Amino acid sequence: MFDRLIDWSLRNRPLILLMLVGLVVAGAYSLVRLPIDAVPDITNVQVMALTSAPALGPEEVEQFITIPVENAMNGIPRIQEVRSFSQFGLSGVTIVFDEGTDIYWARQQVGERLAVVRSSIPAEFGQPEMGPIATGLGEILQFEVKNAPDSPRPKTLMELRTILDWDVARPLKSVPGVVEVNAFGGELKTYEVRLDPERLVARGVSVNRVFQAIRLNNSNAGGGYIERLGEQRVIRAVGLVSSLEDLSEIVLDTTPTGTPVYIRDVAEVRFSPLIRNGAVTRDGKGEAVTATAMMLAGENSRAVVERLKAKLDEIRPRLPEGIVVEPYYDRAVLITRTITTVASNLAEGGILVVAVLLALLGNLKAGLVVALTIPLSMLFAGSLMVYYGIAGSLMSLGAIDFGLIVDSSVIMMENCVGHLAHADKRRSAVDVVREAALEVRKPVVFGVAIITIVHLPLLALEGVEGKMFRPMALTVVFALTGSLLLSLTATPVLASFILKPGAAENETPPIRLAKWIYKPFLKGAIQHPIAVVLVSLAMFAVTMPVALSLGGEFIPKLDEGDLVVVVARPPSASLTESIEDTTRLEKALLEAFPEVIESVVSKTGRPEIGIDPAGVNQTDVFIFLKKEKDTLLDLAMKPLHPILALFETKHEESKSELIQRMEAVFRRELPGAFFNFAQPIDLRFNEMLAGVRADIGIGVYGEDLEVLQEKVNAVAAAVEAVPGAADVRAQVLSGLPFLRVQIDRERISRHGINASDILDVVSALGGKIVGQVIEGQRTFDLQVRFDPTARDDVDEIRRLKIADPTGRMIPISELVDFKLEDGAYEVWRKDRQRRAMVQANVRGRDLATFVAEAEQRVKQQVDMPKGYYLEWGGTFENLQSATRRLTIVVPVALVLIFLLLYSTFHSVKLGMLIFLSVPLGAMGGILALWLRDMNLSISAGVGFIALSGVAVLDGLVVVAAIRQRVEAGMPVREAVSDAAMNRLRPVLMTALVASLGFIPMAFSVGSGADVQRPLATVVIGGLITSTGLKLLVIPATYRWFDPGLDAPAEETNVVDARPEPFEDANDEPESI
Repeated sequence: MFDRLIDWSLRNRPLILLMLVGLVVAGAYSLVRLPIDAVPDITNVQVMALTSAPALGPEEVEQFITIPVENAMNGIPRIQEVRSFSQFGLSGVTIVFDEGTDIYWARQQVGERLAVVRSSIPAEFGQPEMGPIATGLGEILQFEVKNAPDSPRPKTLMELRTILDWDVARPLKSVPGVVEVNAFGGELKTYEVRLDPERLVARGVSVNRVFQAIRLNNSNAGGGYIERLGEQRVIRAVGLVSSLEDLSEIVLDTTPTGTPVYIRDVAEVRFSPLIRNGAVTRDGKGEAVTATAMMLAGENSRAVVERLKAKLDEIRPRLPEGIVVEPYYDRAVLITRTITTVASNLAEGGILVVAVLLALLGNLKAGLVVALTIPLSMLFAGSLMVYYGIAGSLMSLGAIDFGLIVDSSVIMMENCVGHLAHADKRRSAVDVVREAALEVRKPVVFGVAIITIVHLPLLALEGVEGKMFRPMALTVVFALTGSLLLSLTATPVLASFILKPGAAENETPPIRLAKWIYKPFLKGAIQHPIAVVLVSLAMFAVTMPVALSLGGEFIPKLDEGDLVVVVARPPSASLTESIEDTTRLEKALLEAFPEVIESVVSKTGRPEIGIDPAGVNQTDVFIFLKKEKDTLLDLAMKPLHPILALFETKHEESKSELIQRMEAVFRRELPGAFFNFAQPIDLRFNEMLAGVRADIGIGVYGEDLEVLQEKVNAVAAAVEAVPGAADVRAQVLSGLPFLRVQIDRERISRHGINASDILDVVSALGGKIVGQVIEGQRTFDLQVRFDPTARDDVDEIRRLKIADPTGRMIPISELVDFKLEDGAYEVWRKDRQRRAMVQANVRGRDLATFVAEAEQRVKQQVDMPKGYYLEWGGTFENLQSATRRLTIVVPVALVLIFLLLYSTFHSVKLGMLIFLSVPLGAMGGILALWLRDMNLSISAGVGFIALSGVAVLDGLVVVAAIRQRVEAGMPVREAVSDAAMNRLRPVLMTALVASLGFIPMAFSVGSGADVQRPLATVVIGGLITSTGLKLLVIPATYRWFDPGLDAPAEETNVVDARPEPFEDANDEPESI
């Protein structure tokens, strides 16, 4: 098949050139359409069911709403887990489905079950609804609506919120790719009937009567139509309230003398904010009005952000005078910085690869043709990425090594150059190139097959690790496939155009120098094979304890450039106190870190209509750091940064050191509070994947809340004592202060009063929504609420009165009992069991050893009663899952490679000899990680996978060359030395282009560099030891692995021999 492809390409050279132009056009078009994001979206497939239940406490929410919703999900196929929370007034049930489940099918299934369960939940408790399609990368743009500094009449918080809701958020929701715009902060405008208890009593009007009167006087009606003079006229009665005056004029009752009692007689009618469950403050300047634009899952983040910004530009001129819309978080900034890091590393690596090719090939034209493989392969890969829906990101593009991409073209071009150099000038270049190409077709295909096979284990990963690394493996495979096709088609065609038969082949000075250095070492290795083996074994023995000492983690965290600190106060904290605390904290942070912090935004609690389980005692403090802007000089000097860093004397503060200094400010300003330092995307992913907001979550399962609280406190104490523990917090299950109004059935029955009459009074304390008021296209809630003087004090509440059937007003204290008590704060569940959580982060230590020590301490110090158990979760689970799967699939991939080697040589021993390259490379990778103080992570594991492919390929080149010479009749030692010397150039070229392509990545300091550095470090370190040792170990030990061959005894100084038949360094073994 490959023979025919090469032959067809050379017979249709103009068509091949045209196809290359087509590839450039198609690839460029695809790259424009390629979705771009900083990291892959690792969010699992989940649907959230939310229920607002203002009348219920946490345990009642659990009993009447959460458990029925959980039970309703029974029987839905492909459910992985169900977890939930129940808080005062809010229930949230998250249904997680297996990977690969269509999200719209999942929502359909959940929606059908919710329709059934609604009938079993009393309407006054609330009705469950599905939340929006959530994704960990959904929050792409956050902005504030505020008054301009020179505004002639600054707007109030209520006016700003109204502008945000109706003039900004609504049009933004129409932007393609935007699923929701969540407003947060300010005051949500309502029409309020503020009841005066004394005036109600004076006029004998009950609260329930106010409710009924408003409902009866706020509606429209249709009366069909009439025909008049040949026209049909629709009859409609308009009775909707449209203003405060209309509301004031509603009649509640009449006095015995016939005088009407209006709402204005018993209440003040006014605009007032809906009761708040949260607030936003910014930069120590007080409350702010903000919104977050949420992206639909699967969309192109950068494109959606650009569309949002364009829409904001359209909206701004239509806003009232003096109103400013100011974005303060833009996902496109992180995307641009991360992709810039990747692109810069790729470009610098590409330049180094091209320089090596030109230096070692010794032919400028040939080097440029090989270098052309890089952009063409990337265009090919980009087209397939668009076709298969793979986004361009740090992970999908970050592992591409141009050295591996050009390897097949290097082999092809090197052989073409060699054949043309020794060909008769009268021969056709096309014929010579055809012979050369057909000669190396097998090693070219074989080389790409090896590199492809070693990446196949990454495709077997599942869950979070699969979503993280599968795009990387697919992109590499796409690029390698493109490079293979180009090496078999475009490279021979272009070689036939630019190279002529009979042109002299020059051995470049670097190669001559390398051979001069290599020759004595090779001679010594062949003469003293046991010494070479002992040295190799000694190095391997030294490496083993180093490998065992390396820490473990899933992947290094992406530096997002911003921080978010989760602050938790005692459950009894009020919203007013929280606002004062965060405002003071913001001022302190800006004063302490003016050179680092750009802005501080604090979000306390949740919005009025919220899906976040945070209470008013919880605040997310977003710290947006200043970003460095590269100047032209910085960009010009960037390739020299690895060298300049060696001579850097000034210590640059790390992110962990900055966090330590910030933590001191937090503890000073908010004593007694809990703090969890994280990053915005990382926090969101942890929350959605594991239901916790930290790296580690320890779940304690059981039924009794008091026992759960006791055990999570004990677990937290044990974990906090482990070195490296940070932000350890035990979930608080109780301590929420309640004023319990317990109705006395006997007493209300004596007075002929219904329980609903008392419930109406209690609901009016917080505000009872009894309708809506429409202002043009805007709709506002209409609420009835007692005056603050009657509801902000328990004694005042006791004095509230209720009318009995005779009209006599009875104090509510005679009908109910008031109890001040602490109740449950929240109830969390997983898989239909109650769960309490301990969460923790790890700083200054690797995750794997920390978890191992923490598990041991908890096991020793915490005894679990019967029916209670622990479950550890968090990002380390991803490491364990990936490690387990790779432990299975990596050996399978190596076996496949071994079978390929066996099919080539028909020798198990020679296959084993080639496989010696793998441990030789692993030694260097391990030592490189240790020298750079890096943990063993999945990123480093990907480096070992890539390294093993290159190492096996280079070992194959050397062994195949030796075998070819032996089969041609050359004595073994002479064959070994000659093959080693002649294969030095391709081996060095493969190793150099592969390692130098990773050099910029290994020393990069930009966004995302932390994720790439372990991978690059392993490959570079491994290729140093693998290349150096296998050029000695394989020649030294070849006789042991091919014992059927006898070498003449007189062979003693074969390194200096220069046999004519194999002088050409470009001859590839036909047996491959």
